[in-house]
Amino acid sequence: MAISNPFRLFNPIFNHYIGGGERPVFFDIDSTSPALRLLEQNIEKIQTELDTILPLDIPKYHEVDNWQYKISGEVNPEKNWKVFLLYSFGQKPKKNRALCPNTTEMLDSIPHLFQAFFSILDPGKSIPAHSGPYRGYLRYHLGLRIPSEKPPKIRIKNEFHTWAEGESILFDDSWDHEVINDSNGTRVILIIDVLRPLPRLPHLLNLFIHDVFGKLYGKKLMKSFK
Repeated sequence: MAISNPFRLFNPIFNHYIGGGERPVFFDIDSTSPALRLLEQNIEKIQTELDTILPLDIPKYHEVDNWQYKISGEVNPEKNWKVFLLYSFGQKPKKNRALCPNTTEMLDSIPHLFQAFFSILDPGKSIPAHSGPYRGYLRYHLGLRIPSEKPPKIRIKNEFHTWAEGESILFDDSWDHEVINDSNGTRVILIIDVLRPLPRLPHLLNLFIHDVFGKLYGKKLMKSFK
């Protein structure tokens, strides 16, 4: 059984600075985190490294992080949502990163990185409605391998985005969101969490949470790789 994620405890503080229930859903990449554009500019290098790891025995999301069992393991349990972790709160899984040297080099150049991983959905594997636990970060998606027939899409609050190879979005995943996937192919995206831009004091609090609580969370995930 999943335990409630303690990062949620800090959300009421951030609500005062991000607009609470009126906070935006999507963000402009160029003005918010322009370093992310490096990934799109080098997508072929990322795709080449992705293709080398796809045949491997990649763990399901809830096997890496048991807090994700409800959205990863309960619905369509016969189908998989797998993740290939590359970075988490200062933790760097060496074996995974050694297989993706170009991708990880680019990731290491992005300021205020929280997490980064390949997200791999089996054909027909949907993800039920849920909300991200923490409002101190924003989430970036880059389409890497997207089925051309009935491509999967994501609903975030009341807006939809259909993934396409080479296209990216930056959004607040603390809004209710779900993945609708009726495709017959494997969907792979690169997911990156970056620090949400905030005024000085909440920014310092966000850094403290990342450095103290986040590192404990990162170490928890690393146990999956021992």
